[in-house]
Amino acid sequence: MSSEPHFANAHLQVVTDHVRTPSRPVPRTWTIVHRKAAVIIAPVTRDGRIVLIRQERIPIRAAIWEMPSGQIDGPADEADEQVALRELREEAGYELAKDGQLIALDYYFTSPGFTDERGYFFLARPVEPCSNYVRDESESILDCRAFTVHEIRRMIAENEICDANTLSLWARLSARDLLPVEER
Repeated sequence: MSSEPHFANAHLQVVTDHVRTPSRPVPRTWTIVHRKAAVIIAPVTRDGRIVLIRQERIPIRAAIWEMPSGQIDGPADEADEQVALRELREEAGYELAKDGQLIALDYYFTSPGFTDERGYFFLARPVEPCSNYVRDESESILDCRAFTVHEIRRMIAENEICDANTLSLWARLSARDLLPVEER
């Protein structure tokens, strides 16, 4: 019915919407954070390891392991696939091998009771380190390493991996049988 803006910057906008929904006869209000969509990339090396970055996250006052990701905020004509490959290079220092594939795995909503932000999932395989890569210090990335599926399962079980993007993409990869096969 109407929308009342409260705050906006280059990254988000906070509004209170006055809405009428099919399930409720009485109008209601809801505060919403509008946020740009993002890409989340699962980079897999030729030997089946998954590349994670360890990044400082100011809101939670911690550095955490996660899959590379980034907001879709480049030029309007930049495709989501291009954003995914750019973020992979910028954050992890990896790129698709010449025989590599970038596979789109649809999207999810990060927190649909709070924000309209959605994340677009990608599987990049195989990836290899970029030549002449220099990490951009503004990214706040402390480390980048390739882990086995077994190591990541343990990290998830022990809450070493605790961000929604990585956990959600892991679930999507698992549900679609796209996790690298572990040799025992």
